[in-house]
Amino acid sequence: MVYCQSCDTYGSWSLLGAKPIASAKISVICKNYQKRVNFYKAFETNEYGYFYAELQGYKMGHSYLDHPLQSCHVKLVNSPQEKCNVFSNINYGINGAPLRFDDKVIDRSDYKAVIYTAGPLAFRPTDCPPK
Repeated sequence: MVYCQSCDTYGSWSLLGAKPIASAKISVICKNYQKRVNFYKAFETNEYGYFYAELQGYKMGHSYLDHPLQSCHVKLVNSPQEKCNVFSNINYGINGAPLRFDDKVIDRSDYKAVIYTAGPLAFRPTDCPPK
């Protein structure tokens, strides 16, 4: 998810009182074991602030070192909200949030997908009154 952090928690990693941001953009960047970018794609959050980033076209050259858990990160790209568009590094939204495996797998006879998670990420308000 991508949120707008509340002014009440500005300067911390807390998302207490945060509001989801619809149409925020995030990116997934994957680098191979030689540290070269081998996958990049931007995605947009839905009306509830959730993003689903299918890694279609991602290829692993090395079965362990190029695995998405080792090589992919999610970063903030853009917020459509004028009053909440300052990047924050909550859960490493600027540096790159690592993917996590939360034991979610879709396994059907014709399709198999492993679901990874990242975040939640957040932008900060452009103007918060002094405390």
